Amino acid sequence: MACNVKLELWLSAVILICMTIFCCSLGKAQEETVPELGVAGGDPTQIVAKALLCFNDKYVYSSCEQSYRLTESGNIDVPPDYTDKYCNGPCLTETNLVLDCIENIMLHFKFYNKATIQDIRDTIKAGCSHGPENGNFNVSKHIQTQGSSAYKAAYKVLFGLGLMIMVRGLLLADL
Repeated sequence: MACNVKLELWLSAVILICMTIFCCSLGKAQEETVPELGVAGGDPTQIVAKALLCFNDKYVYSSCEQSYRLTESGNIDVPPDYTDKYCNGPCLTETNLVLDCIENIMLHFKFYNKATIQDIRDTIKAGCSHGPENGNFNVSKHIQTQGSSAYKAAYKVLFGLGLMIMVRGLLLADL
Protein backbone atom coordinates (compact mmCIF):
# COMPACT_ATOMS: atom_id res chain seq x y z
CA MET A 1 0.00 0.00 0.00
CA ALA A 2 2.79 2.47 0.96
CA CYS A 3 4.58 1.61 -2.27
CA ASN A 4 1.44 2.45 -4.32
CA VAL A 5 1.09 5.87 -2.64
CA LYS A 6 4.75 6.67 -3.22
CA LEU A 7 4.46 5.61 -6.87
CA GLU A 8 1.35 7.78 -7.30
CA LEU A 9 3.17 10.81 -5.85
CA TRP A 10 6.16 10.36 -8.14
CA LEU A 11 3.96 9.82 -11.17
CA SER A 12 1.89 12.90 -10.33
CA ALA A 13 5.03 14.99 -9.87
CA VAL A 14 6.44 13.88 -13.24
CA ILE A 15 3.13 14.59 -14.99
CA LEU A 16 2.88 18.06 -13.45
CA ILE A 17 6.45 18.94 -14.37
CA CYS A 18 5.87 17.82 -17.95
CA MET A 19 2.62 19.78 -18.13
CA THR A 20 4.35 22.88 -16.78
CA ILE A 21 7.20 22.63 -19.28
CA PHE A 22 5.14 21.85 -22.37
CA CYS A 23 1.95 23.78 -21.69
CA CYS A 24 3.49 26.91 -20.22
CA SER A 25 6.43 27.12 -22.66
CA LEU A 26 9.03 27.10 -19.91
CA GLY A 27 12.58 26.92 -21.16
CA LYS A 28 11.87 28.47 -24.55
CA ALA A 29 14.13 31.30 -25.60
CA GLN A 30 12.57 34.53 -26.76
CA GLU A 31 12.37 34.64 -30.55
CA GLU A 32 13.56 38.23 -30.78
CA THR A 33 17.08 37.57 -29.50
CA VAL A 34 18.41 36.83 -32.99
CA PRO A 35 17.50 39.46 -35.57
CA GLU A 36 15.95 38.24 -38.77
CA LEU A 37 17.64 39.54 -41.85
CA GLY A 38 16.13 40.73 -45.08
CA VAL A 39 18.32 40.63 -48.16
CA ALA A 40 21.66 41.21 -46.41
CA GLY A 41 23.59 38.65 -44.44
CA GLY A 42 26.81 38.65 -42.49
CA ASP A 43 28.16 40.66 -39.60
CA PRO A 44 25.35 42.17 -37.45
CA THR A 45 27.27 45.43 -37.09
CA GLN A 46 27.50 45.82 -40.85
CA ILE A 47 23.83 44.96 -41.26
CA VAL A 48 22.74 47.64 -38.79
CA ALA A 49 25.13 50.14 -40.41
CA LYS A 50 23.65 49.35 -43.82
CA ALA A 51 20.11 49.81 -42.46
CA LEU A 52 21.08 53.18 -40.97
CA LEU A 53 22.39 54.31 -44.38
CA CYS A 54 18.78 54.32 -45.59
CA PHE A 55 18.25 57.56 -43.64
CA ASN A 56 20.99 59.37 -45.58
CA ASP A 57 20.39 57.96 -49.05
CA LYS A 58 20.12 60.99 -51.35
CA TYR A 59 18.04 58.97 -53.82
CA VAL A 60 15.47 58.07 -51.14
CA TYR A 61 15.22 61.37 -49.29
CA SER A 62 15.47 64.00 -52.01
CA SER A 63 12.47 66.32 -51.72
CA CYS A 64 11.43 66.19 -48.06
CA GLU A 65 12.90 68.88 -45.84
CA GLN A 66 15.47 67.61 -43.33
CA SER A 67 13.47 68.80 -40.31
CA TYR A 68 10.41 66.70 -41.26
CA ARG A 69 12.24 63.45 -41.97
CA LEU A 70 12.12 60.26 -39.95
CA THR A 71 15.26 60.06 -37.82
CA GLU A 72 17.37 57.16 -36.59
CA SER A 73 15.97 57.83 -33.14
CA GLY A 74 12.49 56.93 -34.43
CA ASN A 75 10.99 60.41 -34.31
CA ILE A 76 8.94 62.23 -36.92
CA ASP A 77 8.86 65.96 -36.21
CA VAL A 78 5.95 67.27 -38.23
CA PRO A 79 4.24 70.38 -36.90
CA PRO A 80 0.41 70.26 -36.95
CA ASP A 81 0.17 73.06 -39.53
CA TYR A 82 2.43 71.09 -41.94
CA THR A 83 0.38 67.85 -41.71
CA ASP A 84 -1.46 68.19 -45.03
CA LYS A 85 1.72 69.04 -46.91
CA TYR A 86 3.54 66.13 -45.25
CA CYS A 87 0.78 63.58 -45.88
CA ASN A 88 0.04 64.63 -49.46
CA GLY A 89 3.55 65.47 -50.55
CA PRO A 90 6.90 63.78 -51.10
CA CYS A 91 7.70 63.42 -47.38
CA LEU A 92 5.20 60.62 -46.84
CA THR A 93 6.38 58.75 -49.94
CA GLU A 94 10.03 59.16 -49.06
CA THR A 95 9.48 58.12 -45.43
CA ASN A 96 7.77 54.94 -46.63
CA LEU A 97 10.74 54.33 -48.96
CA VAL A 98 13.11 54.64 -46.00
CA LEU A 99 11.01 52.18 -43.99
CA ASP A 100 10.97 49.76 -46.93
CA CYS A 101 14.74 50.15 -47.33
CA ILE A 102 15.32 49.31 -43.66
CA GLU A 103 12.87 46.41 -43.74
CA ASN A 104 14.56 44.92 -46.82
CA ILE A 105 17.88 44.91 -44.98
CA MET A 106 16.78 43.89 -41.50
CA LEU A 107 13.42 42.62 -40.33
CA HIS A 108 12.43 43.56 -36.77
CA PHE A 109 14.60 46.69 -36.84
CA LYS A 110 14.23 48.78 -33.69
CA PHE A 111 14.89 52.49 -33.61
CA TYR A 112 16.73 54.13 -30.72
CA ASN A 113 13.38 54.85 -29.01
CA LYS A 114 12.50 51.10 -29.21
CA ALA A 115 9.90 51.67 -31.93
CA THR A 116 9.53 49.05 -34.65
CA ILE A 117 8.93 49.73 -38.32
CA GLN A 118 5.27 48.87 -37.77
CA ASP A 119 5.08 51.38 -34.90
CA ILE A 120 6.34 54.11 -37.25
CA ARG A 121 3.87 53.06 -39.95
CA ASP A 122 1.02 53.13 -37.40
CA THR A 123 2.09 56.60 -36.26
CA ILE A 124 2.14 57.91 -39.83
CA LYS A 125 -1.23 56.33 -40.57
CA ALA A 126 -2.76 57.93 -37.46
CA GLY A 127 -1.07 61.28 -38.08
CA CYS A 128 -2.29 61.43 -41.67
CA SER A 129 -5.78 60.17 -40.86
CA HIS A 130 -8.85 62.38 -40.80
CA GLY A 131 -9.67 61.29 -37.26
CA PRO A 132 -8.83 62.67 -33.83
CA GLU A 133 -5.10 61.81 -34.17
CA ASN A 134 -4.66 63.90 -37.32
CA GLY A 135 -1.40 65.82 -37.08
CA ASN A 136 -0.16 63.81 -34.09
CA PHE A 137 3.12 62.15 -35.09
CA ASN A 138 4.13 61.19 -31.55
CA VAL A 139 5.72 57.77 -32.07
CA SER A 140 5.90 56.95 -28.36
CA LYS A 141 2.11 56.61 -28.22
CA HIS A 142 2.23 53.87 -30.86
CA ILE A 143 5.14 51.82 -29.54
CA GLN A 144 4.01 48.27 -28.95
CA THR A 145 4.36 47.50 -25.28
CA GLN A 146 5.74 44.09 -24.60
CA GLY A 147 5.93 42.70 -21.11
CA SER A 148 9.18 41.64 -19.55
CA SER A 149 10.11 38.07 -20.40
CA ALA A 150 11.51 37.63 -16.88
CA TYR A 151 8.09 38.45 -15.42
CA LYS A 152 6.39 35.97 -17.77
CA ALA A 153 8.84 33.19 -16.85
CA ALA A 154 8.42 33.84 -13.14
CA TYR A 155 4.64 33.75 -13.50
CA LYS A 156 4.83 30.38 -15.26
CA VAL A 157 7.14 28.92 -12.62
CA LEU A 158 4.87 30.08 -9.80
CA PHE A 159 1.84 28.67 -11.62
CA GLY A 160 3.56 25.29 -11.97
CA LEU A 161 4.66 25.23 -8.33
CA GLY A 162 1.18 26.16 -7.16
CA LEU A 163 -0.31 23.42 -9.29
CA MET A 164 2.11 20.84 -7.87
CA ILE A 165 1.38 21.90 -4.28
CA MET A 166 -2.38 21.63 -4.87
CA VAL A 167 -2.11 18.16 -6.41
CA ARG A 168 0.17 16.96 -3.63
CA GLY A 169 -2.30 18.29 -1.07
CA LEU A 170 -5.11 16.43 -2.81
CA LEU A 171 -3.09 13.20 -2.85
CA LEU A 172 -2.16 13.49 0.82
CA ALA A 173 -5.78 14.20 1.71
CA ASP A 174 -6.69 10.77 0.32
CA LEU A 175 -4.36 9.02 2.79
